[in-house]
Parts: sequence; structure tokens; C-alpha cells
Amino acid sequence: MSLYLEIPEWDNSLPFRAFENQGEIVVPPHWHKEIEMIYVTKGLVNIGYDNQLFQVQEGEIFIFGSGESHYFLASPGSTRIVYQFDLAVFQNYLVNQSDYKDIVTLFEKAENLSRFWGNDVEQEMRSLVEKLFKEVQQKKLGYDYAILSLLHQLLVFYYREIPQKNCTLKEGNFVESTHQKQTLERLNDVFIYIENHFQEVITLEDVAKYVGFSPYYFSRFFKKNTGQNFSQFLTEYRLNQAKYILSHENIPMIEVAERSGFNSVKTFHHVFKEHVGLSPLKYHKTIYGNN
Repeated sequence: MSLYLEIPEWDNSLPFRAFENQGEIVVPPHWHKEIEMIYVTKGLVNIGYDNQLFQVQEGEIFIFGSGESHYFLASPGSTRIVYQFDLAVFQNYLVNQSDYKDIVTLFEKAENLSRFWGNDVEQEMRSLVEKLFKEVQQKKLGYDYAILSLLHQLLVFYYREIPQKNCTLKEGNFVESTHQKQTLERLNDVFIYIENHFQEVITLEDVAKYVGFSPYYFSRFFKKNTGQNFSQFLTEYRLNQAKYILSHENIPMIEVAERSGFNSVKTFHHVFKEHVGLSPLKYHKTIYGNN
């Protein structure tokens, strides 16, 4: 599904990018040396970070420091803007070269979730990231300089306004602890297994065996790190596959059911209507006709 290490590809002269992301249910565990900001503009996103699961609501921002492992479980219909930038963007403007390490630490120590910043600070940051994305979308003359200016404003904001975490900074944050890395790797294995086998019959026992856990331990492990039990997660994954097919293809419902992993059209119809509120056929007519 993905590599554990992500290497962003920049689309301009700056080591910075911003893009809108919609509807994917899983962005598997990964890390990168770049700073990443997630601005949820619709719905909610579950973010796994530091052995915790954070439910980031519409209008909230979550920011990761350099090398901090994380993964996403996005709700259906959710929309978020993802920003990534390398701290090297500030390299030519540092008063002292030793300041670079201070900036890395600055992001590591800061409170990640905007909910804990205070309303005024959260609103100011929201305004700043919206301006950043507007510059990326419009690409007016001199937009690279506008982005650079806004990133420097963000840095000043971190020095002056963003509160620090109420905990001691872990040593060696760039390389995760052995326990955290193993947890993320096991989750990544689970996500890959689901992606490769969701059209087949999958049991909790199958996946537990695949990752080397007892069914009981795997059930607790999965719930703790995703916020859902395995059955709920698998059903939601299959429903999202079905919704994508229904939105983009005009094929018989029996084929939609098979391709999204449901063992019968009857089961597919019942589960889809229960979770979505519409029958698959009505959903198809509503969405497909507008594409």
C-alpha cells in the first residue's frame, strides 16, 4: 500500500506542497522528515499518532513534527487539505546555522492539535493555512515569495503563540521507539492485507494469524489503534469501495457486491442501506448521474 518512509515530490521551486484529499479511508502508517499539517475542512479524520488516536473535527488542524510516524482513517465524505514542507525552506534565512536544530525542536515540543491552542490562536492559524492553499491554487505571479512569506509567519507563530505539549519531549524523536515502530508496522501489515483480500472472505482469525497475534490480542490491538473493532473497519472499507464503484461505473448490482467484497447482493443491499441511508441503486442514480 505504501512505504514506511514517504518522500514528497515538490511541484515548484520551494520544498513545499499543498493538496486537497477526499474520501480515502486509509492513509497507512508512514513518516517523513518534512513538517506536515492536516486541515480538516469537512467531516472528521481519525489520526493515529504517538500511541494515541485523535479524532480531528471539521475546522481543526493537526501538525506533525519532523520524523513523527502517523496514519489516517478518514470518515466517508470527509475533506482535508494536506500541507508538507521541508524545514530547509528556512535554511538561507537563519541568523545562526544552529537555529535549524532549534526549529526542529520547536515543532516537536508544540501541541499538535489546534483544539488545545485556544480559539483565537486556532482561528489565526486557520486563516494562515487558508491563505497558503489559496496561493497554491491561484499561482499568481510571485506566489513562491508569497508562500515563503506565509511560512515565515507560521514559524513566528510557533515561536510566540502555539503552546507546548504538557509532557516531556521524548529523546530521539526522529527515529521512533522500537515499540511504536513495531505497532505502526503491524498496522501497515493489516491495512495491506485488507487491501489485497477485501474481495475475499476475511475473518479476524485470518488477519490475527497473518500478523502473528492471537485473535483476542489482535482484537484489542486493533481497537486501541484505530478506534474501531475489526468487523466495523472491514465493513466500512468495503462500503467505501462500493460507493466508489457506484459513483463511477454503471454495472449490475451483483458485480458491485462481488467487487466490493460482499458475499451476496442481499447482504450488500442490507448493509449499504443500513449505513448509508439509501439503497445502492438509489445511491448510484443520485451520484452517478451527477458525474
